[in-house]
Amino acid sequence: MIRRLLLGLAGTLAALPAFAGCAPDVAELRWDGGKARFRVEIADTTEERAKGLMFRDSMSSGAGMLFVFETPREVGFWMKNTLIPLDMIFVEPDGRVARVHENAVPQDETPIPGGSGIQYVLEINGGLARRLGIAEGAELRHPAIGQAAALWPCGGE
Repeated sequence: MIRRLLLGLAGTLAALPAFAGCAPDVAELRWDGGKARFRVEIADTTEERAKGLMFRDSMSSGAGMLFVFETPREVGFWMKNTLIPLDMIFVEPDGRVARVHENAVPQDETPIPGGSGIQYVLEINGGLARRLGIAEGAELRHPAIGQAAALWPCGGE
C-alpha cells in the first residue's frame, strides 16, 4: 500500500511543470557561497505596498515581505509606523539584487532610495542580510519574476 502511494506521488511530481519548485509564498536568494529561503507575504497592490510591515512588533527570522511592482521603476521606502528594523533588498526585473539597505530604523520617515529600474523589494529582519552574506549581485528566485528573463528561473538550480 505504501509503495503504491509513493509510486503515485512520484508520478504526480514528475508530471508537474518545471517551475513547480517555486511557490508564491517563498522567495529564494543565492550568491557566491550561499543561499537563503524566506516564507514571504506578497504586497502587489497599491494598498498592500503602502501598508507593508507597519504595526508589527516582530517577524520570524525565516519570514519577509516581497513587494512586487507591475513594471521597473525608481523606488523609495520609509519606515513610518514600522516597529521592527528591516533590511531592504532592492531587485531588478531579472532577479539581480541591485542594492541592500541594512537595518532601516523603525519609525524613521527619511526616504530610503532603492534606485531606478527596481521591480521587487524583499524586506527581511534587520541585520539578517549581513549575517547571511546577501549583497549586491545576489539572485532572487520567485514566480513573480518573468521566467524568460530570470537569472535564476523557477526549476533551475
